[in-house]
Amino acid sequence: MTPPETTPDPALERWRLVLGSPAEPWTGRPSADAAARDAALEWLYGRDQDLDRRGVRSAGLEPSRVTAVDWLDDIHRLFPRETIERLERDAVEQYGIDEIVTDPTVLERVEPSPALLRAVLRTKHLMNEQLLGQARRIVAAVVRQLMERLTPELRQAFTGARSSRPSRRPLARDFDFRRTVRANLGRYRPAERRILIERPHFHSRTRRHLEQWQLILLVDQSGSMVGSVIHSAVTAACLWSLPGLKTHLVAFDTQVVDLTSDVTDPVELLMRVQLGGGTDIARAVDYAAGLVENPRRTILAVISDFYEGGDRYRLLRTVRSLTGQGATVLGLAALDEEAAPAYDRELAGLLADAGAHMGAMTPGMLAGFVAERLGR
Repeated sequence: MTPPETTPDPALERWRLVLGSPAEPWTGRPSADAAARDAALEWLYGRDQDLDRRGVRSAGLEPSRVTAVDWLDDIHRLFPRETIERLERDAVEQYGIDEIVTDPTVLERVEPSPALLRAVLRTKHLMNEQLLGQARRIVAAVVRQLMERLTPELRQAFTGARSSRPSRRPLARDFDFRRTVRANLGRYRPAERRILIERPHFHSRTRRHLEQWQLILLVDQSGSMVGSVIHSAVTAACLWSLPGLKTHLVAFDTQVVDLTSDVTDPVELLMRVQLGGGTDIARAVDYAAGLVENPRRTILAVISDFYEGGDRYRLLRTVRSLTGQGATVLGLAALDEEAAPAYDRELAGLLADAGAHMGAMTPGMLAGFVAERLGR
């Protein structure tokens, strides 16, 4: 008589997936579903050369035995969406599996995500017209997600601040909870543990008086800045129609490309971006200086890693001239949701000495900074 099969312990199975086959003496053999997940993970992470050095390579499927299409089908069947997005991101960013974005069969199945958008922008020069059409679907889907998430945050910075003065307009967003409670404390009913509100109170709202300002987003399109390029395009699109603000978007490497005419269509704009090449910040800042109409009502945001390949003394001279005329110059080493910069600290320090504000921002922080300046 054979012993009954025992139900695998989910916690032990998760540890088996994390640690690989060497852990089986302690975790037990995985179930069929767990073994399939293990094979999918091995297809990707088995490429890590460090496994050989540490002597922990598991005996899974060789990467060449399974195509990228098969692997995508497997992970979409075996893992939750959050895990799928992480696996696809690691495939294109950590292991450089370009088939994910250059194989039409794969592009039909792939889940749009910021990581895949970055991969598309890095590899679109390898694509034919058919692939570019499929890649545009990924670009459009991710841009739509970013705009839905960022538009309310960016526009909120420009809707005005609540003041302490009362208002007679009963808007829910302006409800003054503390003042309402204080005014109606005499109607508190202990037995029911509630206050009867006879008259609610509301804040008034002061709308900032917006005079015409310029916001010039000057974006380094070198490969390392791809995340900032994406968020700059979406930020410019979100801010484009705001009253009192004239927005420009200019991309640069060793050349300068004014993308302002495409700001209302960030998908088309991103498909025009050419990542890579050198970096001539001085030339780009000179171009941006030529766009300035009123220095005291201009914010120039230079988004770059500040590894200057051009004339840094010319750059510093132009920045010093702009700030001397009253322009606000922002030097942003990153403009994305993580705001985790890697940049040339020496040049950043020299730009700060020339009057620039240096740092890294999320799009919402940039919008708040711009709104604060416009409200002066």
